[in-house]
Amino acid sequence: MNLQNDLLLRTARGEQVERPPVWLMRQAGRILPQYRALRGKLSGFKELVETPQLAAEVTIQPVDELGVDAAIIFSDILVIPEAMGLTYEMIEKKGPWFPKTIESLSDVEKLGSGESVIGEMQYVFDALEVTKKELNGRVPLIGFAGAPWTIFSYMLEGSGSKTFSKARKFLYQDPKAAHLLLEKITQTTIAYLQQKVRSGANMIQVFDSWAGILPPDQYSEFAIPYIKKIVDAIEDVPVIVFAKGAWFAMEEIAQLDCQVLGVDWNTKVSDLRGELNVQQVLQGNLDPCLLYSSQENVRAATLKMLNEFGGKHIANLGHGVYPDTPLESVKTFVNTVKGYSY
Repeated sequence: MNLQNDLLLRTARGEQVERPPVWLMRQAGRILPQYRALRGKLSGFKELVETPQLAAEVTIQPVDELGVDAAIIFSDILVIPEAMGLTYEMIEKKGPWFPKTIESLSDVEKLGSGESVIGEMQYVFDALEVTKKELNGRVPLIGFAGAPWTIFSYMLEGSGSKTFSKARKFLYQDPKAAHLLLEKITQTTIAYLQQKVRSGANMIQVFDSWAGILPPDQYSEFAIPYIKKIVDAIEDVPVIVFAKGAWFAMEEIAQLDCQVLGVDWNTKVSDLRGELNVQQVLQGNLDPCLLYSSQENVRAATLKMLNEFGGKHIANLGHGVYPDTPLESVKTFVNTVKGYSY
């Protein structure tokens, strides 16, 4: 199916474009009243994730409401550990919680991985197919997964954490088991993302949300090699790697064979294009909190960001949009980008 708006894909391929494309991480969510209305009728977050027609509906909502240049399938990074055998719950206003966590090598050895478990996530692939049909070529559809280190962190901690000390401790105390778990997560993620592409994803993003909590030597050992395996295994569509807080590893991350690097709001674009000579298209990196500011400030900051990137740029925030962000500010951000021209 030919896309009516392929600006995102042309940008990712490094082609000359008329303006930067724009989308937002977490664009399908509580910033939209229609999302809140739908959620209010359901038992919880997981019902929405696991019901393909509903997941497709909320995936398309921001395309209708905001006019963004891409849809990103509504799902969760934790479908991977659940498929491997470690179930999770989503606690309202608290986040994910795993009743059982990984504590030893024997726990790791019991987990399934790779092609053998992706059938457990069929609802995600069904949601992609429904979304693709209903988008009818309006914009590209992005599929995503968490990077192995981030998934590992949740499987060890059992929830979010300020320090992720349980996960980090495991790297020091049992590196062999840690590598085995990371490899299992990686092989599952590869099979999962390849199936997402077969189900209609036009682009893939790998989120390493907790990259910034590791020291550089451990990130080089326990994170980058596994992201590399994933990137190398994805063919036919562009790949974005977004490692939040990993400014210390950007030179190494830029060696990956991905087309786009996500940039958080703490990273200087001038450092990437200058000293590090990063050649990939860059994505980001407006501070999500800036959207709480006045419309005038949002517009001015967005223009400043666009001028700093100066091309080879996908406009986005430096992380996901926060749930209570004013919708008007999100629209101002999107419309400012759409009104910009090279």
